[in-house]
Amino acid sequence: MGAAVVVIDMINDFVSGVYGGPRAEALVPRVRGLLGAARSAGVPVIHVTDAHAADDGEFRVWRPHAVAGTRGAEVVEALKPVKGDHHLRKTRYSCFYLTRLDGLLRRLGVDTVILTGLVTNICVQHTAADAFFYGFRLVVPRDCVEAVGDLLQEQALAYMREMYGAEITRSSELIKRGFKA
Repeated sequence: MGAAVVVIDMINDFVSGVYGGPRAEALVPRVRGLLGAARSAGVPVIHVTDAHAADDGEFRVWRPHAVAGTRGAEVVEALKPVKGDHHLRKTRYSCFYLTRLDGLLRRLGVDTVILTGLVTNICVQHTAADAFFYGFRLVVPRDCVEAVGDLLQEQALAYMREMYGAEITRSSELIKRGFKA
């Protein structure tokens, strides 16, 4: 058994588009560094991204974003999936909800999920809950996830640690120990 890196919603609308901003933009090179090291170590990389219908009910809560087939729903150029990566699309906060993520992780022999991407207190946290419920160990490199503010970031990290037993670490530590949990 081993680990996989799940890259959550590193898409144009969340980095530089309708919900983008400096915090998300600063995250890109840190995630890119972790992905390069993961690929070199033979750790699977799985991108999971929003891909909503134009009339998605989520737009009653949030402005329209990541509409399937638009530039906003595409992975940012610097993090585009490469040969050997996996890419799943989702329509809700959790990367597990109505996707093939659980089956893919099990087929790959994964027991530890390393969560990266956006947004820490929404999609990352909901994915962490489902990963925990499905029996996966959780690792969250704090420098590879981002919320819109420091307080939300720290609250979400603390919640995942306390409620799901997530290991909160740094990407450099993960790389140093060869992605072992």
